Amino acid sequence: MKLLKRILGTLLALVIIILAVAFALPNDYGVSRSIVINAPAEKIYPMIVTTKEWQKWSVWNQRDPAMVMTFTGPEAGKDAAWDWQSKSQGNGGMKSTNVVKNQQIDYELHFEGMGNPSTGSFIFEPQGNATKITWTMKGTSEGNVFTKLFVPFMDKLIGPDFEAGLNNLKKLVE
Repeated sequence: MKLLKRILGTLLALVIIILAVAFALPNDYGVSRSIVINAPAEKIYPMIVTTKEWQKWSVWNQRDPAMVMTFTGPEAGKDAAWDWQSKSQGNGGMKSTNVVKNQQIDYELHFEGMGNPSTGSFIFEPQGNATKITWTMKGTSEGNVFTKLFVPFMDKLIGPDFEAGLNNLKKLVE
């Protein structure tokens, strides 16, 4: 019986420590990556604003070719959306919320079980005959202790996927 009490006491202390650490962590996170693509924005923009084109360059689609995607709304532009189901990449959805042709695409992203949706954007900046693309995502873990534990690691978790996706986009467009 003493052993059981010690085990339960240790587990309770561990839970309290994890919760204390989680409450001390920041709520907000952000990830941003950029790449210069040797092409005008007019050539790159359709590959991002058109929902079905993501399958050609997104690292997540490459990791799970069996990913089931459902497209809703317009094929491209504001309110274009898709949901996905994936055993390896999770389930979620994305929707374009604001679009400025060849300049900016804003979106909202949600994952099942992850609480608050995140927001992000693609910014297109002319660089002579090339275009600098900056992909950002911001979110908050407020109200979700589990997600809050990942906030300090979001850049390291998602940043490499952004880099890989942008590199795939560069190879595809150039």
